[in-house]
Amino acid sequence: MVEIGKYNTLTVLKTVDFGVYLDGGERGEILMPKEYVPEGCAPDDEVRAFVYFDSEDRIVATTEKPAVMVGEFAFLKAVAVNRVGAFMDWGLRKDLLVPFREQRDTMVEGKSYLVYVYLDKASDRIVASTKVDKYLDQTFPDYEPNQEVDLLVARKTDLGFAVVINNAHWGLIYDNQIFQPVKVGQRLKGYIQMVREDEKIDVALQPAGFGKVEGLTALILEKLKDYGGVLDVSDKSEPEEIYRLFGCSKKTYKKALGTLYKQGLIDIDDLEVRLKSEE
Repeated sequence: MVEIGKYNTLTVLKTVDFGVYLDGGERGEILMPKEYVPEGCAPDDEVRAFVYFDSEDRIVATTEKPAVMVGEFAFLKAVAVNRVGAFMDWGLRKDLLVPFREQRDTMVEGKSYLVYVYLDKASDRIVASTKVDKYLDQTFPDYEPNQEVDLLVARKTDLGFAVVINNAHWGLIYDNQIFQPVKVGQRLKGYIQMVREDEKIDVALQPAGFGKVEGLTALILEKLKDYGGVLDVSDKSEPEEIYRLFGCSKKTYKKALGTLYKQGLIDIDDLEVRLKSEE
């Protein structure tokens, strides 16, 4: 069965001057316009394509990549607003409609918004909504500590950044846990820190534990050798400088330095780290 608003692997039924027709099962034949047809495509070949509705509400297939699919959240820009609603740029020829009834606040052309994309059963059309809370999973979050998850940065808060976790739940990255540039609309990998009793979820951008430290110690030694045995990034350096060079938090960096110091491989002072002589 064809899933509208998602990628499908479909069989080519026939070729025509203006494209190919794909087997859409209960949906009938689906046109893939000529400009999107892979080179050498022939009947009985299988094509992976995104299926949606064109400007005349016909089901069509494309090899273009949309910014979001049905069942997902995304941060999109409103490119037009009229009496029907707001139209969002999602990377396809036909813009994505946010009907007025699905707008939390009146939308403005040129601004970007967090939206949820769904197939409206009443109209059988792909639409989006800025009333995102009602589309999040209402069941208790079932995550393990340090579990890797997909994040969409939704908005800045007083405490940090609110994120959508795995297209299902709200989460929060605290400011004091951020050691890299983060901006609204960005997609990131994250790690579950804690699911609280009130179902609020704390997320970090780095995995916890010494597993990361073990890999980091080798990187520090490599950098020391590259820089002639001396690095002017100590355990007293600014978190931003540490992240720029090593891609980790200051806390993780200090753990790694402590491990190397205990192994007798480095000396540390307030300004620099030095590789000990092998003599």
